Amino acid sequence: MNHLPPLVEIPFDLRHQCWFCAEPSNDVFSFYAKPSTPHPSLTVPACSECARLAKKNPLTSIWDCRDGVKDELMKIYHKDLAIGINWTEEELEESGFDCRILSGFKESAWMMYNIAKGRINAEGWPLVLNAVDIEQGYSGQFEFDGLTFNSLTKAINHYCDTLMLNKHLLSELLTIVGKDKFAYAIRLCRMNIGITKEHQKLLLQQVKEEFEQ
Repeated sequence: MNHLPPLVEIPFDLRHQCWFCAEPSNDVFSFYAKPSTPHPSLTVPACSECARLAKKNPLTSIWDCRDGVKDELMKIYHKDLAIGINWTEEELEESGFDCRILSGFKESAWMMYNIAKGRINAEGWPLVLNAVDIEQGYSGQFEFDGLTFNSLTKAINHYCDTLMLNKHLLSELLTIVGKDKFAYAIRLCRMNIGITKEHQKLLLQQVKEEFEQ
């Protein structure tokens, strides 16, 4: 029977909160460290949606994973987030949306916007594992090729959009080799543009065998 990695220390007033988005937690997410991971394997409390998204975006650390989850949440809730761009709370109140269809939008739109914004902006609490503060020295910024990105996921998105690379493949490669091998992962993706899913699996297995010996 497999045992989960140790649970991080949870502040008492946040004991029922998702570390990723601050919504009520009803699940956990376990991050299994690779040789390149800058922290040990660990488990954090999560809501079911964030736990599912985190499993798709482990990347190179729990913090990069959190950024990946936030990117996914922004895609899922882009319509709710757009409400804050197109309206203010006062404008909605004074919109005159009083018919049966539009009154429902007026009543719920700002609430949905605030919920989505709160989930995106949630930072979680500083991670302490076995009485050791593992956030010391951590910076979310990532620098590559003379550019500074706010996060690794922003760099992934930039190079995938610019070079038309496979985002899933690049993310999976970085999960194996770590962000310090970003140039290597980019080069592999550029050499394998358009490969089938079967060949992707084979490539990832070969890289895993090489880097996780």
